[in-house]
Amino acid sequence: MPKRIAAFGEVMMRLTVPGHDLLAQSSMLSYSFSGTGVNVASALSRYGHDGRLVSRLPDNPLGDAAEAYLRKLGVNTNRVLRGGAYIGMYFFENGFGHRPGRVTYSNRQESSFNTAPAGTYDFEGIAGEVDAAHFCGITLAMNDTVREAMKAFARAVKERGGKVIFDCNYRPGLWGDEGYAKAKPHYEDMLRLADIVFMNEKDAIHVLGLPTSRTSREEQLEELIPVVAERYGLQAAAGTHRSIQSDNRHSLKGYLFKEGAFVYSDLLSFPVYDRIGAGDAFASGIIHGELEGLEPQRTVAFAAAAGMLAHTVAGDTPMASERDIVRAMDQAVRDVER
Repeated sequence: MPKRIAAFGEVMMRLTVPGHDLLAQSSMLSYSFSGTGVNVASALSRYGHDGRLVSRLPDNPLGDAAEAYLRKLGVNTNRVLRGGAYIGMYFFENGFGHRPGRVTYSNRQESSFNTAPAGTYDFEGIAGEVDAAHFCGITLAMNDTVREAMKAFARAVKERGGKVIFDCNYRPGLWGDEGYAKAKPHYEDMLRLADIVFMNEKDAIHVLGLPTSRTSREEQLEELIPVVAERYGLQAAAGTHRSIQSDNRHSLKGYLFKEGAFVYSDLLSFPVYDRIGAGDAFASGIIHGELEGLEPQRTVAFAAAAGMLAHTVAGDTPMASERDIVRAMDQAVRDVER
């Protein structure tokens, strides 16, 4: 049965340099609207769920444009409020070869979402409307008011029997000096409330400070994730390992830890058109599988294929339907569909 999933987060304006030019070269930019919450809500709506966003947009034509774009993506905007004057922006330059892609943020702390005063949202009412809510560590990094709002919403969902989904998404540049020490207590608060968590061994080591003597990433993952799951009472934990080749190809392998056991997807290798938002596609696939009660191996295979397909389209937001992803799971290279 379709589920109602709310995503709490900022709507951002993405300004993309055409092709593989640098900002210093180009005189043109194309724009779209995205954000982790937008991407997750949109992807889940494509799988047949009610994906809704809990956010705040400026009360001006820019906010109008953003809300119209969200509706085009299939996002339920009934809980998107208006207020403030600004929207957070980022500029994206595509990488090529050994030059990585680059994201430059602008005006983020002054955005309507990040300046919303305490009490802006009716979390009690929203929690009573949904089966699950998604929260992102990027949102957790913004400021104390946003952090408290995020935790209040998660508590309200938990108290009403809904599932709390937390994506660690630690970004060093957002936490500033002594970032890990500053972030740790807030991450622990969210982990104690969470049912489903997206993380890998790096989060366990650096954010939570867990020790390990293992050397390979997979060994560290298999040692630390069960510790995190037991300590915080998680129902499931999931994430990916990525490797990057110099010929614009990436390899991706997903994991899901549930009921004391790990399952892994196949290692998928593919060329990259646009990688921003691919992690949100993987997360959405796991959420879909968990809420639909799919077998864990099927869930992680679906999520990895969703992540792979997200690399093949421009923009942050996953565009694949459930049928598209199921077709891609056989890893066949296809000619034009007719």
